[in-house]
Amino acid sequence: MVGRLGIDDESPVVGHGGYPAKAAVGEHLVISATVWREGHGAVGAAVEWREPDGRTSTVPMQRQEPGGDRWHAVVVPRSPGESSFRILAWADPWTTWRSGLQAKLGAGLTDLSNELEEGARLLERVRPPGQDAHAPGAPGQDARGVLDRAVAALRDAARPLPQRVGPALSEPVHRLVTADPPRDLLTEGTIRRVSVDRHRALFGSWYEFFPRSTGGTAADGTPLHGTLRTAARELPRIARMGFDVVYLPPVHPIGRVHRKGPNNTLTAGPDDVGSPWAVGAREGGHDAVHPLLGTVEDFTRFTATARSLGLEVALDLALQCAPDHPWVTEHPEWFTARPDGTIAFAENPPKKYEDIYPLDFDTAPGTLYAEVLSIVRLWIDRGVRIFRVDNPHTKPPDFWEWLIRTVRGTHPDVFFLAEAFTRPAVLKGLARRGFAQSYTYFTWRTTKQELTSYLTELAADADFLRPNLFVNTPDILPVALQRGGPGMFALRAALAATLSPSWGVYSGYELYEDRALRPGSEEYLDSEKYQLRPRDFDGALARGRSLEPWLTLLNRIRRDHPALQQLRTLCFHPVDNDALIAYSKTDPATGDAVLCVVSLNPSDTEEGTVALDLDRLGRPRTPFTAVDEVTGEVAELGPVVPVKLGPERAAARIFAWRTS
Repeated sequence: MVGRLGIDDESPVVGHGGYPAKAAVGEHLVISATVWREGHGAVGAAVEWREPDGRTSTVPMQRQEPGGDRWHAVVVPRSPGESSFRILAWADPWTTWRSGLQAKLGAGLTDLSNELEEGARLLERVRPPGQDAHAPGAPGQDARGVLDRAVAALRDAARPLPQRVGPALSEPVHRLVTADPPRDLLTEGTIRRVSVDRHRALFGSWYEFFPRSTGGTAADGTPLHGTLRTAARELPRIARMGFDVVYLPPVHPIGRVHRKGPNNTLTAGPDDVGSPWAVGAREGGHDAVHPLLGTVEDFTRFTATARSLGLEVALDLALQCAPDHPWVTEHPEWFTARPDGTIAFAENPPKKYEDIYPLDFDTAPGTLYAEVLSIVRLWIDRGVRIFRVDNPHTKPPDFWEWLIRTVRGTHPDVFFLAEAFTRPAVLKGLARRGFAQSYTYFTWRTTKQELTSYLTELAADADFLRPNLFVNTPDILPVALQRGGPGMFALRAALAATLSPSWGVYSGYELYEDRALRPGSEEYLDSEKYQLRPRDFDGALARGRSLEPWLTLLNRIRRDHPALQQLRTLCFHPVDNDALIAYSKTDPATGDAVLCVVSLNPSDTEEGTVALDLDRLGRPRTPFTAVDEVTGEVAELGPVVPVKLGPERAAARIFAWRTS
């Protein structure tokens, strides 16, 4: 800070300013600070905002409460990249003089010659000689003339006191002065960085599937290996469900050494396909496409087809190697050697991954860092703008900070999602270092208390952490889905889709796949990580055994309502039934507002009453009219809202209205 006034507790500031805060293009970013000075003199404040291209704008700040010292302003970023802001504060002599004079007049004081001369000199500062403008609200009047007459009146001792002060205290003069007020003791706050992403980093619906499982079956029922071309046939169905991002597991050659068989068995048969996360074989490594999937040209055609349907492709960035990856022989220094000379494979006790060698980022960081950067840039050139990163918490934090900053320096539209199922400090540390989104612990939060507490925490961290609420993954079949039946699948989707701007499903969710490898395990039986899993989506839909219509409706509601594309405005409302949870979101740009009430009981009907926090909803008067986007019914909402929810697709009510 440079200057005389106090500027404290600026927000958003991440890691005491060590890391940039996060925002998205078009997002309403609230910037606030405590601005103060000694004594009773008035102060003013503004935000100086700098876009990535260097353009600057100044946004006036307002007091959050009358007479308080906390100030705020709303900034709307216009382009992705690294932006910055700083708080400007100043002593406001005009407001100090005006309020002081009014107080003395109200107290009946009459000896105000010094005060009147001070006011005259202030007005002379506002409009230098020769400046022409028209006073706002005073058509035809020369602004300089308005001020000159006010100055003359203040200095005319022959006039009665009310006539001397009347022009200076008039509304036209006040508007003229405050349009460009005199500023004393100008103080500049610290420059604070803000990493601005494109809107997709804030809001999106993700769908994960394995291209190799799209080949169908032979006449005898044997699964056939799919290709990127057969995978492209799935894209129209995914787009019809309203998803925005198609996430693909690694598409690279898969190692043969120590390849895993079905259900993670240690021995694989000649036709077993292995895990896509065991990257690399004699056909190539992270720069190559698995020959059974197709060619690089097939991949670029796949991404082009996705774009034509309004979908983006997110590619898995799995920085690990199969034992027969070319890097193992070309760069043995990139791996950890054990005392017996063998290379250490990956472990997450009790799980063992003999088919995967972790990279060692400490043995030769210079060359390894450069190689990873070249790999990322290669796939960017092939049309990828989103990378889902596998196990980022097993790589050094300084590496991610360097890689993401370097990539976004030339491609600010690229962003990274962290698969950070790890300790809270590590999850949040990765977010601070540049990951635009993160997997979270939502998967294991099932009760109202757990959900309320955890999502409140996530919303409080929105300056740097954006959650992507995946309901399942190829690694994780939550116990709740194993036991809850179709109703649990429906309600978990409703929660994920409405609590967070970004959410995701792994293919098979819409078919209620719920069979675990064994009791107490979160692994799928016949996991797609190790074998082909062709699915009959159309047949299941025709038989009424598909969640597709519900997912489609949820995604349509999300797109229609900007409120559901926000995290910072999340607000929970009390419900007198622990099997029901209620929360709202608002969009400050459009006035859109949504109230969601979701049942946490997958099998029975639940009733309760929601007590609305009307101030947070921007509805001081009740009742007001809302539309239930699930049923299409019009409802009158008041301070209390009675609700009745059933299982499956009646698991949620989503009321929507405009606050303005």
